[in-house]
Amino acid sequence: MTIVPLKTIESQEPMATRTLPRLVLAAAIAGASVMLAGCGNMNKDGMSTSAIPDDYRTRHPIMLSEVEHTLDVPVASGDRKLTNGLRDSIGGFANDYLSTSSGTIQIILPQGSANSGAASALRKQIRDVLTTRGVAANKIIETSYQAQASGDVAPIRLSYVAMTAMTNPCGEWPEDLTNNTMANKNYHNFGCATQSNLAAQIANPMDLMTPRAMAPIDATRRSTVIGLYRQGSDTSTK
Repeated sequence: MTIVPLKTIESQEPMATRTLPRLVLAAAIAGASVMLAGCGNMNKDGMSTSAIPDDYRTRHPIMLSEVEHTLDVPVASGDRKLTNGLRDSIGGFANDYLSTSSGTIQIILPQGSANSGAASALRKQIRDVLTTRGVAANKIIETSYQAQASGDVAPIRLSYVAMTAMTNPCGEWPEDLTNNTMANKNYHNFGCATQSNLAAQIANPMDLMTPRAMAPIDATRRSTVIGLYRQGSDTSTK
């Protein structure tokens, strides 16, 4: 009886059987590498990937535009005096005007309506509120508009024009949402409300164009801090 060594038996195993596990392992490693490379293929801003190339900030940009700001003051036929609430609203409108505009502010009165007499009586009070808040008298212009004799009560309208940060109108749906979903892209109106809210919160629209100048230094405080530093004392404010 002849005993065949174990090494001889292993050497007789077909080549394809021995190399198959190695090929499977190499394919798995290559596939994992491709997946990791796809995950890392991001733009520098970190907001989009190659699967979502569009950006809502470029589709709904914040821009400066000349906008008319208005405030409608409701007036009943029997009113002869501004209420405290109306005075506060008009005062806030005047503060917005002073911070954003250097042009004129209009008081537009209704003509031909049932409350036109009451509106004329409140005209001087509205002017007094505006001048009390700091609006120059020569910047206030009084005009009128033709209102219907019946129907809704015609308000007194306050108006001024100022440069304002804004974006394009929201609520536009130019294409079917399913087209964007299948292409893995955000839809046209996506991000418009966020951009509009951000634009409304900008106090000074010129901040979008250029930085402001530095405020003057506090010489007294600076001298105090330098003196305490030279003495080795605590320079923090108590």
